[in-house]
Amino acid sequence: MSRFPFPRYPDGWFQVAYSHELPPGAVKPLHYFGKDLVLFRPNAADGAGPPPAPHVLDAHCPHLGAHLGHGGKVVDGCIQCPFHAWRFNGEGGCASIPYAQKLPPGARLRSWPVREVNGLIMVWHHGAQRPPSWEVPLVAEFQHPEWTDYELRRWTVRTHNQEMTENAVDLAHLHYLHGTAELPVTTADAREHVLHVVSNIVMKTPFGRTEGTIEVHAHGFGFTLTRFKGIVETLLVNSVTTIDEDSVDVRFAFLVKKLPHKDVTQTVGKAFLAEIERQLEQDIPIWENKIYVHPPLLVSGDGPIGMFRRWAGQFYSEPRLVPVAPRLAESG
Repeated sequence: MSRFPFPRYPDGWFQVAYSHELPPGAVKPLHYFGKDLVLFRPNAADGAGPPPAPHVLDAHCPHLGAHLGHGGKVVDGCIQCPFHAWRFNGEGGCASIPYAQKLPPGARLRSWPVREVNGLIMVWHHGAQRPPSWEVPLVAEFQHPEWTDYELRRWTVRTHNQEMTENAVDLAHLHYLHGTAELPVTTADAREHVLHVVSNIVMKTPFGRTEGTIEVHAHGFGFTLTRFKGIVETLLVNSVTTIDEDSVDVRFAFLVKKLPHKDVTQTVGKAFLAEIERQLEQDIPIWENKIYVHPPLLVSGDGPIGMFRRWAGQFYSEPRLVPVAPRLAESG
């Protein structure tokens, strides 16, 4: 039985790969949202220019059920089944069957909306299969000369997207679990699909107590930008994608604003990245073993958790098993 009284697979944009993991002509099997999928990128027509856009389809051929991601290959812009060479285009339609004169009308696969942005390949999931209602924002710092390239980290965690995102408004855990010098002072607001949280914190560092800020822009549960300012300016591009009934795939991509000296950038940046990794790994055993308490027993200093839970309700197509959080007295 699920620990969470809301649907397992929320709506929104979710990362399934990085762009560099899918060169032209590549095929990649995926398993997300409890489904087998296949990701592929056609070859460039002339071998020049930007790579063609990637596609994601349901994985199993409607003919006799072969998985297109295991042995399938890209031919003429389509993915070809390894079993009988049926070809499917990026929209999921059957483009050809080499030994048949007529294509059966049921020969098609579900095609998933895909966006390639900020070096990420994102898929739109919606429980009612509705089209995207918002887009993934561009990240100005990505491939900017004043910022480093991505530094990548990845985890599989036994939790739910909503539980991870709720940490952004859970003020007290920053002090008692992660060791900030004081309870942070936080403001939060939610507009449509975006949650914006700013926390002013005091950190314990080798240089003594240092003031800093953490600014979070969560675009649903699948794409979050977190900016850290203090000793060094850092941007975390974070995506959490549901794998199945138990686990999520957590990807962190860090960028650091370059300091005057390259060695200093690397040294300070790596130390800060290691601290963020340490904090996430402190969270993991909490997430993997906690339950969802409703209604929450909130006190002064907890942060705007009730507001967050009301905002979170919009990302489920299926009915929730509990109502959204009531309007409680909140601080932060």
